[in-house]
Amino acid sequence: MFSIIQAAGWPIWPLLLASIIAVALILERLVALRRSKVVPPALLQRVVAEYRQNGVSAALVGNLEAHSPLGRVLGAGLRNVGSSRDIMREAIEEAGGVVAHDLARYLTTLGTIASISPLMGLFGTVVGMIEIFGSQSPGGSNPIQLAHGISVALYNTGFGLLIAIPSMIFWRHFRALVDSFIVEMQQQAVRLVEVLHGERKD
Repeated sequence: MFSIIQAAGWPIWPLLLASIIAVALILERLVALRRSKVVPPALLQRVVAEYRQNGVSAALVGNLEAHSPLGRVLGAGLRNVGSSRDIMREAIEEAGGVVAHDLARYLTTLGTIASISPLMGLFGTVVGMIEIFGSQSPGGSNPIQLAHGISVALYNTGFGLLIAIPSMIFWRHFRALVDSFIVEMQQQAVRLVEVLHGERKD
């Protein structure tokens, strides 16, 4: 592996840094965006049952908001349970905007790495081509320098694509996952408002 890095030349180092960052972001988002952690099952039913049994308390709202992103959205609705339907929806939308921003954390960075990695690889290719042409002389070419230039060009191109492809796949996966979570939280928040205002039984 180290021999490949040496053969690829100095342009490979920014790509290695990008690959480390991409792997770290992918692992962090895989842990943070688990469905059981973001939208725990049956949370809405438990909240409604406790509300009907004991009403709204600061402890209930505080525990709910610390529980999960969905809990933060539902907690915003409970904080305004005595207000009109429009005020409740507005509070829920504000909390939902913050939650959506948190769920999309680091995705811009991952998408940027997916976009620029091929360009960084292309830059390495250009550096390699410069070395290839620099090895040409009126008396003939230098085979060692020619081989090094080819290695720089090919390794950087390949490594750039190797970083970009999985980064793009995971970026698209996480974006779709976040969008589905947001839709699901919106649906549950609407049901909470309707239940608290007596428009639904459950």
